[in-house]
Amino acid sequence: MRRAQAGWIAGAAAAALVAVGALTYAVTEDDGADRTPAADSADAGFARDMAIHHQQAVEMSYIVRDRTDDEEVRRLAYDVAQTQANQRGMLLGWLDLWELPKVSAKPPMAWMGMGDMPSEGEGALMPGMATDAQMEKLQTLSGRKAEVYYLQLMTEHHRGGIHMAEGCARRCGVEVEKQLAQGMVEGQQSEIDLMTGMLKERGATPEA
Repeated sequence: MRRAQAGWIAGAAAAALVAVGALTYAVTEDDGADRTPAADSADAGFARDMAIHHQQAVEMSYIVRDRTDDEEVRRLAYDVAQTQANQRGMLLGWLDLWELPKVSAKPPMAWMGMGDMPSEGEGALMPGMATDAQMEKLQTLSGRKAEVYYLQLMTEHHRGGIHMAEGCARRCGVEVEKQLAQGMVEGQQSEIDLMTGMLKERGATPEA
């Protein structure tokens, strides 16, 4: 069952890559001036913040692929890295199409009314993000310890990502971006379910 579920996620990741072109094309076709989001909109804020959030997930995934020989974890890490790198490219590409800046003077999560939330540590800019210390720790581990720590960090990372994506699904005005956000919710929840089982197999829980 576990192998079948991992295979399904790999297939979903491949399908997501195909969807990248379709979603980007849909945005370029929506050329109505009144539909272009403002720089302080939820659409722009989500695109900027999730691009940063995704980048850390990609970094974590490449780290663990170098720290373990376990094929199940390496396959999951590859799928996460590929899916989120491509979604990140879409988000940044939309900002270019909208001619909006990729950085903002406002704090992260301001588009969700959470710009004043306290940071959990250096590097943890948004919900679920690992701190610099946690990222450094991951690079010191290997084998089973690296697998467990990665799965724990990525579970929390996905929980934060789902929270953000649900915010866009409610607040964003560009329909294809709302669709992408909803896809993130569903895809990352599936990966959380998979990772929970993988942690259980390793005698661990999702909490680090």
